[in-house]
Amino acid sequence: MKVLCLWHATSGEIKYIEDAMPRGTEVVAPEGEYFSRFEGTYQQLKDHAVDADAFIGWTLPQGIPEIATKLKVLSWLHSGVDDLGQNGVLSLAKQRGFKVTNIRGANAIAVAEQAMMFMLALAKKTLLKHEVGREMGAFFPLFGEEHRSAMLDGRTLGLIGVGSIGSQIAKRAKGFGMRVLGVRRNKERPAEFVDSVHGMDELHAVLGQSDYVILATPITGETDNFFGDAELKAMKPTAFLVNIARGNLIQEKPLYDALKSGSLRGYGADVWPVYEYGKTFPANFTPRLNIQKLPNVVCSNDQSHDADGQLERYIEWGTENLAEFAADKPLTRQVNLDLGY
Repeated sequence: MKVLCLWHATSGEIKYIEDAMPRGTEVVAPEGEYFSRFEGTYQQLKDHAVDADAFIGWTLPQGIPEIATKLKVLSWLHSGVDDLGQNGVLSLAKQRGFKVTNIRGANAIAVAEQAMMFMLALAKKTLLKHEVGREMGAFFPLFGEEHRSAMLDGRTLGLIGVGSIGSQIAKRAKGFGMRVLGVRRNKERPAEFVDSVHGMDELHAVLGQSDYVILATPITGETDNFFGDAELKAMKPTAFLVNIARGNLIQEKPLYDALKSGSLRGYGADVWPVYEYGKTFPANFTPRLNIQKLPNVVCSNDQSHDADGQLERYIEWGTENLAEFAADKPLTRQVNLDLGY
């Protein structure tokens, strides 16, 4: 079996994969200069790709899947696979019959902690109070609405998406004394730390009860831009919205209008809309309306997974996928090619 690392893997990373695989497995990686070691170019990968049985990595250059006619399994080192759907890899997998796995859940705790950070930063007006504190300023009058913090204790969290990440958020929210309402595609599936689970047909009812709403759902054909004007109007004007899943879950213009008008109290995000060539015009890879600069917004840029131990965990879980395939075991994290997650 030949495994191609799609990034400039270190000798230690290559050895880790070799040690986990059956004896005789060849593990290779691109060589030479690189701008980012977590990617490889077509030219660097093509000679190995043509006879590789397995791919593992974070990026997949255009043209590489097409020439990999012997490919049997792709271990994608991301939780989401929407990129693979957009560039045709999932369709190619269905056509050729190779398996696709991901590492869903590997970053669940890190992302859940980031979500809690956003809730607390919004509720406690962290950025405002930090700036005033730096200048040794004071707020007056006491308990003024413009600088009074919100509370989490006793408040309701509407959790849209109760998968591995959503479940970890629910666990932490309960630690803050919150009531947690979950919304998921299959409301019959149990969800620990969630007070009640609801279907998407009950979304607006859940939004109307929630003081905080967190989007933690995969992006699919059904959820792409699903959160718009009607959903924002269903929320309390005192509520906060957090997105730690995918930027394109939310329609940007209604979100901007709600934040500017005050009908939404605040917004926290680690993800931003992508306006792709062919789907939109003009193409853009940052918010068109500069939402990130509004005073009631706190943000980061795809940083929720950038935490201690995450790189090692990604490679560990991705390697487990390959080891399961090599041992002809059921693939724990196999992607449903029809559902797209």
